[in-house]
Amino acid sequence: MRVGFIGLGMMGKGMAANLQKAGHQLTVYDLHRAAAEPFLAKGAEWANSPRAVAEASEVIFTSLPVPADVEAVALGPGGLIEGMKPDTAFFDMSTNSVTVVRKINAAFAEKNLYMLDSPVSGGPGGAASGKMAIWVGGDEQQFNRHKSVLDAMGDQAKYIGPIGAGTIAKLVHNCTSAVMNVALAEVFTMGIKAGVDPLELWQAVRQGATGRARTFDRLGKFLAGAYDPADFALRLLHKDVSLAVGLGKEVGVPMRLANLALEELTEALNRGWSQRDSRVGMLLQVERSKITPPAVDLQKVNAVLANDN
Repeated sequence: MRVGFIGLGMMGKGMAANLQKAGHQLTVYDLHRAAAEPFLAKGAEWANSPRAVAEASEVIFTSLPVPADVEAVALGPGGLIEGMKPDTAFFDMSTNSVTVVRKINAAFAEKNLYMLDSPVSGGPGGAASGKMAIWVGGDEQQFNRHKSVLDAMGDQAKYIGPIGAGTIAKLVHNCTSAVMNVALAEVFTMGIKAGVDPLELWQAVRQGATGRARTFDRLGKFLAGAYDPADFALRLLHKDVSLAVGLGKEVGVPMRLANLALEELTEALNRGWSQRDSRVGMLLQVERSKITPPAVDLQKVNAVLANDN
């Protein structure tokens, strides 16, 4: 296809290179023309504006730093909306704002154009190798129509739902990563200061139940609302976290997240849930959020887990 690509930075250059390797004819634009030179040398065409990219392309992709950049490229003077042909699609691969994504989509819909939010996960290495997740929100027919192009950039292109759904998935993923980094720093400083060699500690815990599981696999019981019978009882986890917090205090390591977790577990114990699965405390957040407790068929959850093993 004739593919437009805007934003040839750390992520964009890898994705654009894979599109070119797959045989697509690229038209490119970046604030710094030097970033485009490797692509121009291999047959890509240069455009002087986002509008010019749109005029030359059957589908357009962007990979840009912040939501304001995406909005300017899509809707600003000389933007994509001025050059795209009716019934064509624009996929934004950036990590965007849900509000901005829906604003662009609404403006595009008035002109019979499609905007799909399609943030990626895999880092620069994944963008270069093609080992990368692409989470897409928007018109499903447009996703299917361009699936082969998406597959040239990532090995896990998945349609998530209506416009904004891809962005929401990306924010859930990256915020989880940030919280986990804080938690890992907290517990490992405790373990190291308590006297265990860092390498030995790391090698040990990565072979435990949590270490062997994919990060989000532990959500299975939460999704199904299946807390009985317990795999690991709440009262036992409460005891273990109490011991960890006590050790942190003993060796002089602040344990802010562990103390917060202990408060949650204590509140759950006070509900009379001591014999239920240790993850039952997650229901407290469901209540605070005023959402209906998830009740996904447990067989469907197990099927997903089995398929990935």
